[in-house]
Amino acid sequence: MKLAVVGTGYVGLVTGVCLADTGNDVHCVDIDRAKLEKLKRGESTIFEPGLADLLAYNLAAKRLTFTDDIAAAVRHADVIFVAVGTPPSDDGSADLSQVEATCRAIAQHAPGPRIVVTKSTVPVGTGAWAEKLMAGLSKHKLTVLSNPEFLKEGSAVDDFQRPDRIVIGSEDPAASAVMKELYEPFVRNKRPILIVRRAASEMIKYAANCYLATRISFINQMAELCGRTSVDIDEVRVGIGYDERIGFQFLYPGIGYGGSCFPKDIPAMIAVGREAGVEMSILDAVHKLNQRLPTILLEDAKSYFKGSLSGRTFAVWGVAFKPRTDDIREAPAIKIIDGLLAAGATVRVHDPKALPHARAKYGSRIQCLDDGYAALDRADGLFICTEWNEFRSPDFARIRSSLKQPVIFDGRNVFSGELMRRHNFDYYSIGRPPILRA
Repeated sequence: MKLAVVGTGYVGLVTGVCLADTGNDVHCVDIDRAKLEKLKRGESTIFEPGLADLLAYNLAAKRLTFTDDIAAAVRHADVIFVAVGTPPSDDGSADLSQVEATCRAIAQHAPGPRIVVTKSTVPVGTGAWAEKLMAGLSKHKLTVLSNPEFLKEGSAVDDFQRPDRIVIGSEDPAASAVMKELYEPFVRNKRPILIVRRAASEMIKYAANCYLATRISFINQMAELCGRTSVDIDEVRVGIGYDERIGFQFLYPGIGYGGSCFPKDIPAMIAVGREAGVEMSILDAVHKLNQRLPTILLEDAKSYFKGSLSGRTFAVWGVAFKPRTDDIREAPAIKIIDGLLAAGATVRVHDPKALPHARAKYGSRIQCLDDGYAALDRADGLFICTEWNEFRSPDFARIRSSLKQPVIFDGRNVFSGELMRRHNFDYYSIGRPPILRA
């Protein structure tokens, strides 16, 4: 099938590469020429396990083309995916200006009927609006479908190739059949392709993200309460997780969620509710709690150092918002780093993949080190903000000898209290009593 994907960000790039890998002829469009040149050379512009190999393989097979010529891509394709950004506006609602510009370009250049698929996360009603917009600009039938993505950064390739479900929002049976044909290679394990109304598909994406963010915030608020009442959140989490109605997924306490989805989708859903006259009080609480969570670890540090962090040096392990990605957008680590800098501290940062983005954001305001142990040298303490696997079994003797005082502020509960006692660390974590040496 001949396809176009407009936007080569996280969603667009994964979508284009994975669809090319099943034999489709895919043209990926972007306005960033520097990014396009890298992609043409087979250099992935994001870190995502497995993506670089698929990119190189499908480029070599000539099934994948990168271009800034949207007109040519629209003429080439039977199905056009819209995967451009929908950043938050000042009021929290989704900014659809990139979606609108893309739809206008499609309408202008389409030489005949086309299926246009919104892959971007968009508010309910966007598909109907986009279809009406293009109908006024083109004499051809441009059918808009919704096909939300459910990709997790760090496992996006596997999620695309082995989805737990595919959702297609459509008012057109013929267009739905085309999409089912396109996705059948990915559901040979008998996972469902759900055909729903277009508005329902748009709502499904937001509802899924909002529910997952709510689970994260629930356990984080329980952790905050446990921390104030000398209860261990791990014991509570295990006690409720074995309830089959609850389970353990997304039930791990920490300093909050980040990334490109939850932090913008929660305010966007609140805005949708506001426009519909529904007070989204639960989501408002989720958003406010997540904004505040990193400050809890900073307050622990201020308490430990008698109220002031000024003049001290801290190592921060982990800048990415989660492991297996280089994405630092809305990462809790950013709030930790900003808080330390505002308090007058010197910050040394290590991350296995995200250091280029940290350098671009902070410049000379922080030190970015490829060696995590080098970041510890004569530092006053260590903050852990991302639960990379390589942080789970470090050389504790080396950590202890490098730090001025053996104190760890763990925002992801990477270590157990028993382990910290055995290695004689002062240790602060989320929702568990602090470990303090005698």
